[in-house]
Amino acid sequence: MPQEDPLTTTDIAEYCQVSTVAVWKWIKQNKLRAYQLPGGHYRVERGAFRQFLEENDLPIKPEFFASAKKRVLVVDDEPTAVEIVVRTLRRLGDDLDLDIATATDGFDAGLQVATFRPHLLVLDLMMPHIDGWEVCRLIRQNPVTAHVKILIITAYGIHANLDRALKAGANDFLHKPLDIRELSNKVREMLAD
Repeated sequence: MPQEDPLTTTDIAEYCQVSTVAVWKWIKQNKLRAYQLPGGHYRVERGAFRQFLEENDLPIKPEFFASAKKRVLVVDDEPTAVEIVVRTLRRLGDDLDLDIATATDGFDAGLQVATFRPHLLVLDLMMPHIDGWEVCRLIRQNPVTAHVKILIITAYGIHANLDRALKAGANDFLHKPLDIRELSNKVREMLAD
């Protein structure tokens, strides 16, 4: 299971060799930080689980918390922009273990976010159907995807657009045409968090 995938109560029960009822009690007693999905199920971020283990002097299995591939979703309706970003990411793949997926509009991005579960979204603002601002807003509203890092890339980098993107939930931005070195540095920085 990748490091950033949230854990279920069953995952935690198996790790600690207790019942799921015990895990629910830890959550209800605020001993274990969790969030609730719309269907009522709980999810626990791995960092919160590790903190729980440390605070309660329980054994920590390093392999359970080992780093996994980082997933990056590139969303742009310009094929050339997608190609440049993907090529840059593949070069970074020599140093970083990356899985890369692409989407051509905001609607496709939403589907990919749900299935591919990216750690980082490299997102254009101006797209047909659902624009980048709306994608940011939707990602931040959903507790399952709120942790995803968002790097905006745009040819329309005027102050109002960038301010609106940051308010919608973007973490950072780059102007088009893209500076490859700057893109590489931003991606490394954002995936290191």
